[in-house]
Amino acid sequence: MSVRPDGRGPADLRPVKVETGYQEWAEGSVLLEMGRTRVLVAASYEDRPPRFLQGTGRGWVTAEYSMLPRSTMERTPREVGKGRPSGRTQEIQRLVGRSLRAVTALDRLGECTIWIDCDVLQADAGTRTASITAGYIALALAVRALGDRGVLPGDVLTDSVAAVSAGIVGGRPLLDLSYEEDAGAEVDFNVVMTGSGKLVELQGTAEGEPFTRQELTALVDLAESGIRQLTELQRQVLGA
Repeated sequence: MSVRPDGRGPADLRPVKVETGYQEWAEGSVLLEMGRTRVLVAASYEDRPPRFLQGTGRGWVTAEYSMLPRSTMERTPREVGKGRPSGRTQEIQRLVGRSLRAVTALDRLGECTIWIDCDVLQADAGTRTASITAGYIALALAVRALGDRGVLPGDVLTDSVAAVSAGIVGGRPLLDLSYEEDAGAEVDFNVVMTGSGKLVELQGTAEGEPFTRQELTALVDLAESGIRQLTELQRQVLGA
């Protein structure tokens, strides 16, 4: 088995660390580290829904995402200075929101909004997938806290959800790409999957030569193996 630049095997995740309760005032919060990528996620409850859901009895889960200026090797200016989020930021926000809504019974929430704020403290690739994995933990903690207060019922979440990257680098399928690997990947995938093994979203691109259906299957299988590990970690963190 060939060793990767950081010493991992092809099917190994980067070391994962989780700290819950990182922000005292949030209904749920978690600091998640995957290798050198660090993402802080907070879940916040607001007792009113978006305008398009007012009067429907349904709630909403939505996300915001940002990268701190020195989360990258060179300073990235804050997007507030540009007047609006970049296209990449908007795409990631929508992805995180879709992924968490996929495992939330919105009709059981009542008319409210749960905000998932994802802030990248340090980026070494995989920030969107780490945000989804951490976002579920923060959401579950918030639902538990709100249930204990009698604000929400206990059966709001229908499943768990996690995400990871996989790609082909140097002709080899690899799990959980670092920045160095991502920058040189021939094929790059992000896979979002529920704890029960159902797919929520696939994002995949050939950076050069097209890839085959067999390579697609191999990458999804590889990602699934990583997501199973992340799902078990989520369960341990949440005591489920």
